[in-house]
Amino acid sequence: MRGRARTWRKRSVLPGFGLSLGFTIAYLGLVVLVPLAALVIKSAGLGAAEFWRLATDPRTLAALRLSFGAALVAASINAVFGALIAWVLVRYRFFGRRFLDAVIDLPFALPTAVAGIALTSLYAPNGWVGQFLEPFGLKIAYAPAGIVVALTFVSLPFVVRTVEPVLGEIDRELEEAAATLGATRWQTIFKVMVPALVPALLTGFALALARAVGEYGSVIFIAGNIPYVSEIAPLLIVIRLEEFDYAGATAVAAVMLAIAFVMLFLINLLQAWSRRRFGYGS
Repeated sequence: MRGRARTWRKRSVLPGFGLSLGFTIAYLGLVVLVPLAALVIKSAGLGAAEFWRLATDPRTLAALRLSFGAALVAASINAVFGALIAWVLVRYRFFGRRFLDAVIDLPFALPTAVAGIALTSLYAPNGWVGQFLEPFGLKIAYAPAGIVVALTFVSLPFVVRTVEPVLGEIDRELEEAAATLGATRWQTIFKVMVPALVPALLTGFALALARAVGEYGSVIFIAGNIPYVSEIAPLLIVIRLEEFDYAGATAVAAVMLAIAFVMLFLINLLQAWSRRRFGYGS
């Protein structure tokens, strides 16, 4: 029994493992697990038939489809351009680099409502940018495209800050060795750099996706909030609560939780596979 306990817990030079583990479990339980468990118990109390009716309501399905679809698009955009921004910040030294580096963190500190108002003023039909798009029939504000813009704005830092330290740790001698062996620039990028960045990119993508799915403040100003067109699931939950339809709000929240959990679980599996496949990370 003692030998089994030793294999379960590795010896450490730092004391207090039991106390630290207990505090960690208690804190996560109170902050994360208890609220989620309450949501699951509340939704289970609706009954299978009632829950299915509320979850498959056409308005609910439209809001869920828009929320997760727009979040996937925004996270995919940031996975590409966020990696490019991280590359520029890590590999080049230029005037204004520190300012640009600070701007990346602006969505973290900026209130989401302020971001929503700013984006709406830019992309509205009479806005600074929207007035040039209006003659071509391109509508950003008060349309699903505006939701993608808002979600891209708020989730960009997650990709940049996840990829940036990994890029900084990649030895430039690998690139020089690839060039010495006759590799072109594109071969160096896709056969040397990209495999090293795949786990970090997947992590940044998952964080950006999770952030975008639950975004509310910046979206409601630019979306237009038209049912079946530009109404996101978090807004529908708020509307159900304002209507005292607690069962409907609980059903929408439970479905969002289940879909988000499955998506993040699959991304984590893919991330673990990429670490084993490419041999980077721990």
